[in-house]
Amino acid sequence: MKRFFRPVNILYLLAISFIVNSFVIIERLWQSLFLIIPAFVLINVFAGARSIKTKSTRLRICSHGGTMLCIFVFSTLVSLIFHIAMAFVLIPDNYMTFIWSAVFCICTETIVFFNGIISVYCTSLQLGIKLRVVGLLCGMIPVANLLALRKIISTVMEEASFEAEKEVLNESRRDLRICKTKYPILLVHGVFFRDSQYFNYWGRVPKELEANGARIFYGEHQSAASVADSALELTERIKNIVSETGCEKLNIIAHSKGGLDCRYAIAKLGAEPYVASLTTINTPHRGCIFADYLLGKIPAAVKNRVADTYNAALRRLGDRNPDFIAAITDLTATACEKFDAELTVSPPIYCQSVGSRLNKATGGKFPLNLSYHLVKHFDGGNDGLVSENAFSWGEKSTFITVQGDRGVSHGDMIDLNRENIKGFDVREFYVGIVSDLKQRGL
Repeated sequence: MKRFFRPVNILYLLAISFIVNSFVIIERLWQSLFLIIPAFVLINVFAGARSIKTKSTRLRICSHGGTMLCIFVFSTLVSLIFHIAMAFVLIPDNYMTFIWSAVFCICTETIVFFNGIISVYCTSLQLGIKLRVVGLLCGMIPVANLLALRKIISTVMEEASFEAEKEVLNESRRDLRICKTKYPILLVHGVFFRDSQYFNYWGRVPKELEANGARIFYGEHQSAASVADSALELTERIKNIVSETGCEKLNIIAHSKGGLDCRYAIAKLGAEPYVASLTTINTPHRGCIFADYLLGKIPAAVKNRVADTYNAALRRLGDRNPDFIAAITDLTATACEKFDAELTVSPPIYCQSVGSRLNKATGGKFPLNLSYHLVKHFDGGNDGLVSENAFSWGEKSTFITVQGDRGVSHGDMIDLNRENIKGFDVREFYVGIVSDLKQRGL
């Protein structure tokens, strides 16, 4: 709540505290409503909306909501003290004035609260489903509701401030075009996902890169197939982009299995002349031992039933020939050991890799918080899917985690949950990767 304490917000707080406790004045001088009502409406519309520098209406509303919730908390405390003092003066001789004052106060405070909570629930990305549900469930539980409200306020105020600062940063370097590389960027997704216009696999990253000058394309390949089949699709995609744009080459950034697919396309399918660089993100270059275990232990009937269900669902979503089992098999340590030996990518293609680690299972979102333990048993420290010993490849390797229990998961590395992680700004990390490619003349 420390972000709340600015002179203008203190004035809003004082005004609301006066208004919600003004029944005694209104009772004696009803004309005061001509000042009280407009002031109350104006504060409920504008408070906090201009306290951050942003062009985003969403962020202004989010900041407004957080400010109104802060005002609600502190003005409620003032109101409680005021009415306790009033009770000693008015009860029992003039108890009806006390009752109507309390009713007026509760009604106006309710307006302030719902103004704030609806504003943040409708605009905040960082609250997530979990915190929204906690807020609803704890709403009528004393103490718990205050703790939940404190968490909601701090989350949305930090979000508004952080996003506004990023906006200022991007505006300050807009003319530098630090991500305007010589060759466009091709983003290649991992297994079990598709590129969609409705839900971007890469979260807020592409927009951030484009704001800094990058030109972005997507792999648009199937969600699940063998490395060889995915590589064939990607090779065609790469050639088509180069042919249609005349860009000569592409800088590829590939996540998870997508890194193996791209290595195969370059090493075996003729994509090499069209690739300037390959950056792999949390790619299991040496495979996943736990995948070998699962494929060896799960009965064939169960595997086939799961595969058939998945393949049928993905056909309806647009995949031409999804192959669940082939995709999983190519992620085993056995398969990746062979790939790693065969899929050589030579200069002048610049190659680098990035990997991350969850520090504890609780740091990951479902299902990575569950798979973490299984992977750790077989592979050691991991991001929820890929061991920290399996990602390293190329001329440069970058390992990422953060202090504390959180860590950085497989999904965090593509901004899958659109979460602002303390100590790791995923969008700025990709800006750094791409700006480095630009400095290398790529």
